Amino acid sequence: MLQDIAPHRLDLAYSLCEPAADDYVLLLSGTKILLVDDCPAGRLPTVQDVRPLVPTLEQDLVHLFRVDDTGVFLSLEPVAELAGFRSVDLMTFRSFEPTWLAFAAVTAAHLGGWYAGNRYCGHCGKRTRPKDDERAVLCDHCGVVVYPRISPAVIVGVTNGDAIVMTRYANRPNSKLTALIAGFMEVGETFEDTVRREMREEIGLRVKNIRYYKSQPWAFSGSVLCGFYCDVDGPADLTVDKSELQEAVWIKRADLPEENELFSLTATMVEMFRRDDYPR
Repeated sequence: MLQDIAPHRLDLAYSLCEPAADDYVLLLSGTKILLVDDCPAGRLPTVQDVRPLVPTLEQDLVHLFRVDDTGVFLSLEPVAELAGFRSVDLMTFRSFEPTWLAFAAVTAAHLGGWYAGNRYCGHCGKRTRPKDDERAVLCDHCGVVVYPRISPAVIVGVTNGDAIVMTRYANRPNSKLTALIAGFMEVGETFEDTVRREMREEIGLRVKNIRYYKSQPWAFSGSVLCGFYCDVDGPADLTVDKSELQEAVWIKRADLPEENELFSLTATMVEMFRRDDYPR
């Protein structure tokens, strides 16, 4: 999956370290990310790429994490278009190479979106600043401390013997029948509660034998995804919530195509079911 970057290692320990010339910098322009436009796919800029173009860079940088011995920093102030740079969507990094740098970029973008959304205090409206001793922002006026926000969600492979439910999202016209059931947790729920509720709401099924499989940080929705398998408990007729899904069908294991790109938790879970190598 995307986060499987070994032998590289992501070190999220907070630090006030100074940037080196070859450390990476995430530059945000609204919801876009700026890449150096000197190769076909573009590349993530380094401090030495950006320093001549952004006079306030040193004051604006905050350390995010390290990959091996290389730092990744964020420029806190939004950047307008720069000569020699191009702006891309976060989804660009689903096919970005190398994979370890793609994972670093989307993780940085998750944190960058959180910093951007908390420039001002939600209690008093005054400007916040990064704390010196931990990854958080502080309002000096009223003392509020805000920590990074992660939205937990579930990915669910619901099975009935040798068949699994596959879906197509309602809000993605060109999507394929490749998705499992997914949904965000509500306040007061356990993960297992979320699995049961999503099954009832989206496909009208009751389920049992809920078992955890694996998790994945998913910066594309600011989430951490928790994967579960479960079995149908009772009738297996599907009642599709058309506001959420275009389609949901039972697909036999033998009819599932082999998945070679195990980028996402969804693809990995479907492939594990196809191989009959998933938790019972």
